[in-house]
Amino acid sequence: MAGYPLVVELADRQCVVVGGGAVAERKVDGLLAAGAVVTVVSPTLSEGLAALAGARRIEHVGRRYRRGDLAGKVLAFVATGDRCVATAVAREGRRRGVWVNAADDPAHCDFFLPSVLRRGPLVVAVATGGASPALARAVREEIERLLPSEYAVLAETVAEVRRELRARGRSADAAAWSRALAAEMRGVTAAVRPQRVRARLLERLGAA
Repeated sequence: MAGYPLVVELADRQCVVVGGGAVAERKVDGLLAAGAVVTVVSPTLSEGLAALAGARRIEHVGRRYRRGDLAGKVLAFVATGDRCVATAVAREGRRRGVWVNAADDPAHCDFFLPSVLRRGPLVVAVATGGASPALARAVREEIERLLPSEYAVLAETVAEVRRELRARGRSADAAAWSRALAAEMRGVTAAVRPQRVRARLLERLGAA
């Protein structure tokens, strides 16, 4: 399946997860990390989901899925392993214009979840269009070895420099940024110092 990659802003937007097991818990964790408002529909919950419900970080509807559960939602996730439920949720989603992802059931997916690596604001996503989640994960793990956690500091510093350039009414094209970042990306280690990186980037971009 050919796909169009994008990043969706979910802060304060309503999403629903149908299912209460380990797979559902992973979906919920990702949604909460994105700032979504999450409702879980399931007669039972995993220990982790029960803790989230107890802390009122998610809303729990303690029953099986019913038609109408997608009302007002922007995304829906099915993690029950039940194809009948996936079919029903997908049908309601298409009627309401709500995108649906059904775990291990590509036929009932409007979108697929990539394997994601996060380094602060830097996000790397690897996808196979649902063909092989295991391969996507393996490739992401390989990339993870190439991008140490210190890339989070670099990403945050670059964002600061970009904001500073805008505040000065300055700009830099893609080629200038590429030249400015080349040396910094080769030298990302635990010893990275944000202020030194900031100063070097501003100098290379002609805004020191």
